[in-house]
Amino acid sequence: MNDYEQELIALLEAILMASDVPLSLKEILTILDEENYSESDIIRALFTLEANYREAQGGIELVEVASGWRFQVPSRFSKWVGKLFEAKQQRFSSAFFETLALILYEQPVTRGDIEAVRGVSVSSNIIRSLEERDWIKVVGRKEVPGRPMLYGTTDQLLDDLNLKSLRDLPPLPELETLFKEATTVEEEALVV
Repeated sequence: MNDYEQELIALLEAILMASDVPLSLKEILTILDEENYSESDIIRALFTLEANYREAQGGIELVEVASGWRFQVPSRFSKWVGKLFEAKQQRFSSAFFETLALILYEQPVTRGDIEAVRGVSVSSNIIRSLEERDWIKVVGRKEVPGRPMLYGTTDQLLDDLNLKSLRDLPPLPELETLFKEATTVEEEALVV
């Protein structure tokens, strides 16, 4: 590895460490716009940096999630690191979980589609809670009488679940386990 590559890797490490949100390749390119780094060099350096952290098996890892690249604590340490924040596991009602799962796996869907599958009406509080968490959004309107809103998931949800894309979703029975591992809330558990 030459000095140019080492400097780029160190620069990317510094930028990603300083950022409190994942950075997309486009954002990284914007930050480095005055430098003479090519997109392919940046991509190669990101993957090298990711491999370096993975091989070190330390307390930090570099991961690519839906909205970009970020440093995080490996999940094998979350039990202990979570204690720093006095975090408690977030609990979801079955209605909340079922609604989110239907949107996640069947998107885009209308509220009526969800109600047809679940057999009961969907609480406005559940939809609002999902929107406030930035886990779902209106992605359009269905071309039927009344033009109901179509809901889909956001990159924020994928980020919170440590997923790069919808293709990375586990089979439905494993989704609840994924949520238990990935979602915590500071102070007290929330029941929706």
